[in-house]
Amino acid sequence: MSHQLPMSSLDFFTDRLQDYLDELRAFTAIETPTGDLANLERAAVFLTERLAPLGNPERCDLEDHGPLLRLRRKGVASKVLLLAHYDTVWPVGSWQNLWNVSNGRAHAPGIFDMKGGLLFILWMLRYFDANRLDHPEIEILLNPDEELGSPGSRSYIEEAARRANFVLVLEPCNLDGSLKVERKGSGEYVVTIRGRSSHQGAEPEKGVNAVVEASHQILRMLELEDATAGTTVGPNVVTGGQTSNTVPDLAEIRVDVRAWKQSEAERLDGAIRRLQPVIAGAEINVLGGWNRPPMETSPIATELFERARALGTDLGFDLNPIRWGGSSDANLAAAVGTATIDGFGPSGEGAHRIDESIVIEDVPRRLALLSELVLSLAVPPEDWLTEEALAY
Repeated sequence: MSHQLPMSSLDFFTDRLQDYLDELRAFTAIETPTGDLANLERAAVFLTERLAPLGNPERCDLEDHGPLLRLRRKGVASKVLLLAHYDTVWPVGSWQNLWNVSNGRAHAPGIFDMKGGLLFILWMLRYFDANRLDHPEIEILLNPDEELGSPGSRSYIEEAARRANFVLVLEPCNLDGSLKVERKGSGEYVVTIRGRSSHQGAEPEKGVNAVVEASHQILRMLELEDATAGTTVGPNVVTGGQTSNTVPDLAEIRVDVRAWKQSEAERLDGAIRRLQPVIAGAEINVLGGWNRPPMETSPIATELFERARALGTDLGFDLNPIRWGGSSDANLAAAVGTATIDGFGPSGEGAHRIDESIVIEDVPRRLALLSELVLSLAVPPEDWLTEEALAY
């Protein structure tokens, strides 16, 4: 079977743009906050019904998180994993108007992050089937718990990534269409300080002030930041004390940490766990850690990006590789050593904002980019990767 030119895929998706939008409207109307098992089930049924004509969808019920959906299609040469999630950050009822189109944008809860990109996968497969195109071996994972850090689906993502040669993630891109080749790793620590209570007026010397100790520890943790390396430490939630006339015996610091490199993640982890009290009698307990490792680029990922860039040029894109401070399931895939690129979803803005939106006119080109890149991978990796990349 012959490989069709990118313009044929662009025509296919342009002709069906309204059908895509109608399906997206129905999908976003199912509000799916993370942990809302009833609505996640509704969304899983919606997706399963639409995946069924495209293959044999499988379902795995993740305890307390909802259904993980998987579709595998046989193909030739390379193995490609496509990742997307269907949970959102919006509690049911957050949006008064669940769908609005204005100024060339479509607005809806989760439309940008990332239901718009998830449906790209379905439409790509429809394009392949309609044109009877050869494609690489494809595995698709659609998970319900990404916004929580993918605690239930993490092992499935990592196992699937190990099976793949390449991983493409359908998180959205920015308005400029750039693809994400690096993402910061992220973690959270809970630092608990225990002191000793006493009367602030009568016997303050008998107390051990946990809030004051927490202040010392916040300053120590901030010293761990490295602006040059992009490593950040955010002691963003602090609690402690109950009454102003009592020396507090308990304080808690919730700390957000981010880093571009695994070496920095390990440095921070060790330093936070080794925190020692400044005030005599205080005790420190540290829980938590890194929930997503840094997504670092690799020679194979770099060459994969250049392949996407060349296809994008034919479609009128000027694609650039970017680093992104937020984390996603791409971090999990890249951490097992598989070449991973993120940001193949629609262009737009407003992730986790009440006005999130996608740019309608860009949808056909973004769909064509994804489809043409996947089709181009239906050749053995050694046929196009450089020796340097293959040796990685």
